[in-house]
Amino acid sequence: MVTAAAVWEKLAGIPDPEIPVISLVDLGVIRSVDVRDGHVHVEFTPTFLGCPALEAMKRGIEETIVGLGAEPDVEVVNDDSWGTDKITAAGREKLRAAGFAPPAPRLVQLQSVVHRCPYCGSTDTKLENIFGPTPCRSLRYCNDCRQPFEQFKTI
Repeated sequence: MVTAAAVWEKLAGIPDPEIPVISLVDLGVIRSVDVRDGHVHVEFTPTFLGCPALEAMKRGIEETIVGLGAEPDVEVVNDDSWGTDKITAAGREKLRAAGFAPPAPRLVQLQSVVHRCPYCGSTDTKLENIFGPTPCRSLRYCNDCRQPFEQFKTI
């Protein structure tokens, strides 16, 4: 018999399609898991409307549930927005270790010292381009170690 805990554990192994160092659970897009009579209902909220990875995430969730021997019902919830504060502490550390600067908490996002270099930890960084490889990231540069890096925008 499939349990909610088993589903959460398996979902924690699904990498984000765009940034595979972080799982969908650590990214905070999985809202809920409900298991009843061999059916698993999962609610998830994409990082933004029109996310190009939406179908890949949904398919990954469905395949994982089928792999557990249950019938998937995956609901994309668009009436509540995802925010960067939903990224887990473990997810933030995984991002930092992979060279991504995690987003700053919403309350301190306007302070320049929150943009810390993921390589050397310096706060002497500058915005190079607000437009990064995806809508949720910008490009920054560290003046101390002279490394460019991607900064997650606080949403």
